[in-house]
Amino acid sequence: MPHKIHASTSASVSELKKNPMGTVAAGEGFPVAILNRNEPAFYCVPAKAYEAMLERLEDLELNAIADAREGQRIHRVKLDDL
Repeated sequence: MPHKIHASTSASVSELKKNPMGTVAAGEGFPVAILNRNEPAFYCVPAKAYEAMLERLEDLELNAIADAREGQRIHRVKLDDL
């Protein structure tokens, strides 16, 4: 059964065990698909890419909240009243 690999770079679990940092570096800042018996087992994502993904997800969640509130009545509040 074919599996789609969502990374331009891939490595085997054996390659990862031999040289973990070299395997990460091979992705040049992008995720590396780690294969087990020629099937994707997991993705090795560098810290900067992971942080960017989390920020993007947070932005999408906040946009969804804002979109859900669109058209609701606006309540004006003074900071002194809080």
